[in-house]
Amino acid sequence: MIFAIGEVLIDFIARDEGALKDVKSFEKHPGGAPANVLVGLSRLGVESALISKVGRDPFGAFLLERLEEEGVNTSYVALDGERHTGVVFVQLIGAKPEFILYDGVAYFNLKAEDVKPFSAELLHFGSVLFAREPSRSTLFEILEREKITKSYDVNIRLDLWRGREDDMLADIERALKLADIIKIGDGELEFLKENGIDIEGFDFKLLAVTRGGEGSELIHGGIEVKVPAYRVEPVDTTGAGDAYMAALLASLHHMDKIKNLELSEGELYRIGRFANLIAALSTMKRGAWSVPKLEEVVLMREVRELYQRSRR
Repeated sequence: MIFAIGEVLIDFIARDEGALKDVKSFEKHPGGAPANVLVGLSRLGVESALISKVGRDPFGAFLLERLEEEGVNTSYVALDGERHTGVVFVQLIGAKPEFILYDGVAYFNLKAEDVKPFSAELLHFGSVLFAREPSRSTLFEILEREKITKSYDVNIRLDLWRGREDDMLADIERALKLADIIKIGDGELEFLKENGIDIEGFDFKLLAVTRGGEGSELIHGGIEVKVPAYRVEPVDTTGAGDAYMAALLASLHHMDKIKNLELSEGELYRIGRFANLIAALSTMKRGAWSVPKLEEVVLMREVRELYQRSRR
């Protein structure tokens, strides 16, 4: 089973394009990058579980119900009587999202005692919990304690670190040292380089750089492959990076490569093609939980071999 630790929240997505101040109505969607990845994994045939915290409120109940409907194990999600469930307002301009995250919410209140013992094939995490205490200390404690494969989506949210950018960079650098599999957007990669962090200097086993319409690049050992993107007409790109991450991890799981991460150039390219395909298809629906189910895409050439491997 693949676990993720991090935020689960409500995405309020604007119904109309334009400035957020002018939006009159919003659609409620479940979201939060780690939760998005787990839902994608479940839809792609991989058992998954979330470590997080939601408020004892209607939004928390909604998220737990939706996760359970998607087959994600929620028994590791704590309930918070002090803080409300996290919410984000999403502004769509040309199908590209801009976010306003709200502070002082339940997932930032994740404490070490909230986390029950778990056994995982892989632990996935992002950067959001680093922005506040006690979630920051809790996350680092778990990452440094658990001797399992870890994947990290750098996923920088600068608005959470105003005036504390040096702290953010230090935490990202610390997290990169703990990760085996890293995903990062090309803009984030450039930002880190400009601030003195060369991601290729870390001891990762697999690095995936997403480049939007240009596809993605995967680096493993001395192998580097560039994989072209699929051309689609996007409706909403919210969660596309999480869909890519889910497909990448699902590929490794179905190929039985997570614990022994040794890949040929051909295998690396096929993983990239599958991840690009799932990410592209996810943009054709609104909301972050838009990964297609494996059986819906199994006849596509990029999926066939993965699907056959998963049934062996």
